[in-house]
Amino acid sequence: MKDLLGILVFIFLLFTGRAQEILRPLPQARFITKFPFKQYSGGVMVIRATLGNIPDSMNFILDTGSGGISLDSSTCAYFNLKPVPSDTTIRGMGGEHKVGFIFNQQLHFPGLTVERLNFHVNDYDILSSVYGEKIDGIIGYSFFSRYIVKLDFDSSLLSVYRPGEMDYPRGGTVIRPAFTTLPILNLTFKDNKKQNFNFYFDTGAGLCFLLSEEYAKDSSIIQPRRKPYNTQAEGMGGRLQMRLTIVKMVQVGNYKFRNVPTYLFDDEFKVTSYPFVGGLLGNDLLRRFNLTINYPKREIHLLPNTHFKEPFDYAYTGVAIYYIDGLIVVEDVIPGSPAAKAGLQKDDLIVGVGKNFTNNIMAYKTILQSAGENIKITIRRGDKLMQVTLRPLSIL
Repeated sequence: MKDLLGILVFIFLLFTGRAQEILRPLPQARFITKFPFKQYSGGVMVIRATLGNIPDSMNFILDTGSGGISLDSSTCAYFNLKPVPSDTTIRGMGGEHKVGFIFNQQLHFPGLTVERLNFHVNDYDILSSVYGEKIDGIIGYSFFSRYIVKLDFDSSLLSVYRPGEMDYPRGGTVIRPAFTTLPILNLTFKDNKKQNFNFYFDTGAGLCFLLSEEYAKDSSIIQPRRKPYNTQAEGMGGRLQMRLTIVKMVQVGNYKFRNVPTYLFDDEFKVTSYPFVGGLLGNDLLRRFNLTINYPKREIHLLPNTHFKEPFDYAYTGVAIYYIDGLIVVEDVIPGSPAAKAGLQKDDLIVGVGKNFTNNIMAYKTILQSAGENIKITIRRGDKLMQVTLRPLSIL
């Protein structure tokens, strides 16, 4: 009987000890560092860092839609970094292909060095030509999974914390996506009817909302009487055609947005993983919140910021321009679009837009977001300097 009592006492202590261990609170998240980020069109964020012992600073897109971390192939060639071949295949909106790796690298930010990073190598020339600045890589899951990351779009500052208990700012809301290597959020939205479905939470996408054409067709979500506009976009692997429309309402957490610009994408390579995921929520909508992205606790805090009520970009021009060898070049003009009606042609060189002659492609794209306004565009065609008038159409 005494032995039995001793065993019972031991079991009691064992289980109460474990319970105390489980209930012991986590330490507070510890602040590490803070540094600025830059925003490009569509809210895409770029941060600067140095790689290993290379002194030159590099540009990286901060992307929750990336399942790892990567370097541009031309950056690797410039710094004589030799990728190790692999059988790993990556998929993007522009295609799929095998990639090599640069293994066991360090990435240095102000006040923070991230160790043991394995970069896959990809061609990001298309991104450099879109933004008019060299893009050296993309930072995704390999970074976010190790830290708590705060993004303040009011101050354009990024803060990094060691994982732990985090006191979120008052006045916001917490969402709890499903986390694989990418956060997947169940959204409520409405157009032809009300729907709930899964979407990637993608800070690397310079748009508001994207639906795969297959999901849009199967769900009959888009108003059948509304005609989408053909347009060109960019993805990993190159340029691709999409259609542009609106969705009447998109709800993120407790917050509703009306008449949200929406791309329809023919997902040939199953990037969106439909029928599990229907598309993505991009940073032109997400930048309207200050975000605390907490992968370790599998949650994201949203706090509306000063951009929350900014109007969406409804302008449709039908022209695709790129920064190539120091020149801003017209690469595509959609037939019947405002750009075609204005007389723009492929291979025209954009010299100025409105009164802006800075040769800054981001500044030119911003001016071309003025739907319904007549905009003077100065172009060079062959050896002739010309001026055309483009009136962007509203997709509303």
